Amino acid sequence: MPHLTSTGGRLSATEESRLGFGVPGYAHPLLAPAEWAELTRPGTPLHWAVLNVADGPGACPDPHCLEAVGRLANAGARVLGHLDLAYGTRPLGELVADAQRHLDWYRVGGFYLDRCPAGRDGLDGVRRTAEVLTTLRPANAARWPAAFPAAFPADAPDAGPGPAPEGAADAAPEAARGAAPNPAGAVRQVNAVRRAGARRPYLVLGHGTHPYPGYAETADQLVTFSGPWADYRWSQAAEWTAAHPPERFVHLVHGIPRHHLEEAMRIARWQGAGTIFFTDREDRTGQNGSFETLPGFWDEIVSRLGPGVSE
Repeated sequence: MPHLTSTGGRLSATEESRLGFGVPGYAHPLLAPAEWAELTRPGTPLHWAVLNVADGPGACPDPHCLEAVGRLANAGARVLGHLDLAYGTRPLGELVADAQRHLDWYRVGGFYLDRCPAGRDGLDGVRRTAEVLTTLRPANAARWPAAFPAAFPADAPDAGPGPAPEGAADAAPEAARGAAPNPAGAVRQVNAVRRAGARRPYLVLGHGTHPYPGYAETADQLVTFSGPWADYRWSQAAEWTAAHPPERFVHLVHGIPRHHLEEAMRIARWQGAGTIFFTDREDRTGQNGSFETLPGFWDEIVSRLGPGVSE
C-alpha cells in the first residue's frame, strides 16, 4: 500500500483536500481542439495547463496556440510555457530565450521545466535558472510580432491598463480563416493574456520523481511522480514531503484502468499531491504521448473533483 515513509508524522494531505488538474501538454490546439476546449468547462478545477508548441515556443507565433491561450486566460486559468532543461544540459541563454518568446508571444503565466534534474548536483543550476526566469516579464506591447496585423481602435472596450497591442494577437485566428476580426472581443482576449503574464512567472519543475529536498525551495510546484499506473500504485512519497502542503506537489499517471480511478485518487491524497493528471491512455512512445489527449474517464474525474475554481 502506498504510504509516506515518515513514521509518526502527519500526512501532508487528507481526504478533505481538494485535488485539481495540471495538464502537462495536450497536442497542438489544431490537432486537439476538443481537449483544449474542455479545459474551459465551468467547474473544472484546473490549476494549470502547459503550452508546448514544438518542444518550446516554436520558431514563430502560432495563431492557433494564441487563440487557445487567450480562451484559457479569459476563463481565469494559468498557462505555462514548456521549457526543456534536458536534465541540466541546455545552456541558460537558450532557456531564457525560449522563455522570453513564450512571454512575448503567448503571455504565459509561468513555465513548466520539463526533464528537470533531480539530484543534489543539479540543484545550483536549476536554482540559477529559476532565479532568472522569475525576473522575466512580457516585452512592451509595441514588440508584439507583426504576424498578427489586425489593428484595434484606441478606445476599444476592456483595454485595461497599459497600451493596446499594435498588432492584436487574438484576432489572428479569425484573420487566418478569412473572417473579419472582432476588435472588442479580441482586445478582451489580449488583455486577459496580458494580465495573466503580468505576475511573477509561476514555476513547475518536471522531475518526474522525488528530487533532492532543496528543490522544494526553488519553485512553486514539483512533479514528484510521472509514470505508469503499475508503478504508481506501489509508490511511496519521500519523508521530507510531509513538511510541505499538498499544493506543492504534482502527480502525472498514465495507464490507469477506469475501475482503479478511485484508488489512484486515494493514493494522490495519501501521498500529499494537490495537482494531478490521470489518464487511461498508455504511453507507447516514451515521450509522454499518453498525456496529449483526454482520458476516457474525463467526465467522471471532473465530476469527482469539481466543482472547482481555476487558480
